[in-house]
Amino acid sequence: MLVQSQKNMAADDNSEDYFVREIEKNDGSVLRMYQCSKGDVGCVVWDAAIVLSKYLETEQFSSVQSGVSAWSSKNIIELGAGTGLVGLVAATLGANVTVTDLEDLQPLLELNIKKNQHLIHTGSITAKVLKWFVLHFILQDIFKGGGNVDDFLPHPHYILMADCIYYEQSVEPLVETLKLLAGPETCIICCYEQRTVGVNPEIEKRFFELLLKEFQSEEIPSEKQDPEFNSPDIHILHLRRRLH
Repeated sequence: MLVQSQKNMAADDNSEDYFVREIEKNDGSVLRMYQCSKGDVGCVVWDAAIVLSKYLETEQFSSVQSGVSAWSSKNIIELGAGTGLVGLVAATLGANVTVTDLEDLQPLLELNIKKNQHLIHTGSITAKVLKWFVLHFILQDIFKGGGNVDDFLPHPHYILMADCIYYEQSVEPLVETLKLLAGPETCIICCYEQRTVGVNPEIEKRFFELLLKEFQSEEIPSEKQDPEFNSPDIHILHLRRRLH
């Protein structure tokens, strides 16, 4: 598993409801990520989110010395954002980010945006509700004619997702949502922890069976990931639409 050098501590306000995990970036700045003491899987920072966040900071994308970032001015949507860590890191690197999750996670996303806003200088970040199953049918209607596509177009440069493959009933809606949100130039960066117990292997298998009908996949080798924050169990994929 990952080296746990990040700090966990009680939050300084509403400490019974939240606890804080500090995530240090490569430039020395520290994000304070509030996590819920009680709640569903989206209420805490998972290892895959840290691995993906640190991958965004690797030298192929961002240089602390020169200050040049490949994320600058890029439009990004994060799916299943949870605490918002991945999107926040992208925003601190200059991206314009929309972090999305279910309605009950919006207060946590808004709290983490508020607590870390001072670290965002050239980028931006907003939180929005996005239900994959509902979006699938809304966008089907929009693209058949009528409706307002402003919230979804133009297609983002990147879609980020960390550990979104865990509920069997969400697999098809997630794939359909990716098909609708991703344009021909969109790169989806998917980071997930491979789990071998229970129904997890079957859920992953089904997800990739559906996904790879429409997208081509490239796995990122460990040498291109952060040298400290990586794990053999956590995979990073770049996904792009197949050229038909």
